[in-house]
Amino acid sequence: MQISKNFCLSEFTRSDTAKRLGINNDNVDMEVVLNLAFLCHMVLQPLRDRFGPITISSGFRTKALNQAVGGAPNSQHLTGEAADISLPSWQEGKEYFRYLSSLPIYDQLIWEQRTTTCWIHISIKRLGTNRRQILSD
Repeated sequence: MQISKNFCLSEFTRSDTAKRLGINNDNVDMEVVLNLAFLCHMVLQPLRDRFGPITISSGFRTKALNQAVGGAPNSQHLTGEAADISLPSWQEGKEYFRYLSSLPIYDQLIWEQRTTTCWIHISIKRLGTNRRQILSD
């Protein structure tokens, strides 16, 4: 299912961890689809339009998958309001981060880093107040 010009639902439900553990991460209700479409429209599609193809490393997570990956119990991944973006390089990641921080609406923008791997977590609320909170690991 296409949810924006360049993004399809499967990009947000795909998970190597779910596959390895036999967790069905494809059970997505309409509210989650609407949240993911809003995330794409307001944040990810503008990033894609500016920089070219981007890779979603984590999008929607069922409760079981979220627990398996050690996600926060109230993670916005559970509701389709968040995505983690793989970075082609540290430098390009910093450019992505600067661009995303300039967008008029988002909830959280987080630079996350583990040893030699870094990624960007971005979230947005379709309903409710967006904090425009910027955090860095």
